[in-house]
Amino acid sequence: MDDRTIGRAAFLGVVGAGVAGLFFARDAVGLVGKAVPDRVASLVPSSGWRIYTIGSSMPRIRPAEYRLSIVGQVETPVTLTLADLRALPRAEQVSDFHCVTGWSVYNVSWGGVRLADVLDQAKPLAGWRSLRFISDEVPYDDSLTAEQALLDDVMLAIDMDGKPLSRPHGAPARVVMPQMYGYKSVKWVTRIEVRPDVLPGYWEQHGYDADAWIGRSNGFSA
Repeated sequence: MDDRTIGRAAFLGVVGAGVAGLFFARDAVGLVGKAVPDRVASLVPSSGWRIYTIGSSMPRIRPAEYRLSIVGQVETPVTLTLADLRALPRAEQVSDFHCVTGWSVYNVSWGGVRLADVLDQAKPLAGWRSLRFISDEVPYDDSLTAEQALLDDVMLAIDMDGKPLSRPHGAPARVVMPQMYGYKSVKWVTRIEVRPDVLPGYWEQHGYDADAWIGRSNGFSA
């Protein structure tokens, strides 16, 4: 993969947030849109993934050292390894990925586990309302309501296009929420909180919509 880092100064003005880097890979179509300043867009090719970071570099988590904690409104808090996740019922799907900044990647093959099977390991208590996903990319986080998290096409992905997730794509594990814009698909997930409320995520605190339905949020209309 040919990755390029764009420095922090180039991202001043992105909804007031401290976005620090941008990397790109293959297989996207479309253009970088409204949230990226012109001087950044001019450095980005017209095809390829754009992977934004809010820190000076992407998290690096060794697969053997990966731990996913499931805590909060649960009967038994648990910590799962990557091997534990791979032992759960396998889920696979092909879905598109849309970024709120205007570009898309079509027909991405994802492999992983459904969130219901992950949650079963901790036994959520009655009345929980949301899942908060906390990234190793501090302070990134975001939430899905219970109804959203349990949709048939939502998963915790550990593979992409037939291979284990790469570091730029959130390895070892990331959320995939195809019906919402990409900022809801939290990468480098190390903690899931089962909550009685719904907390605004990192980008919601900077003006983006909590319910980020593609084409029906963030100023877009179907």
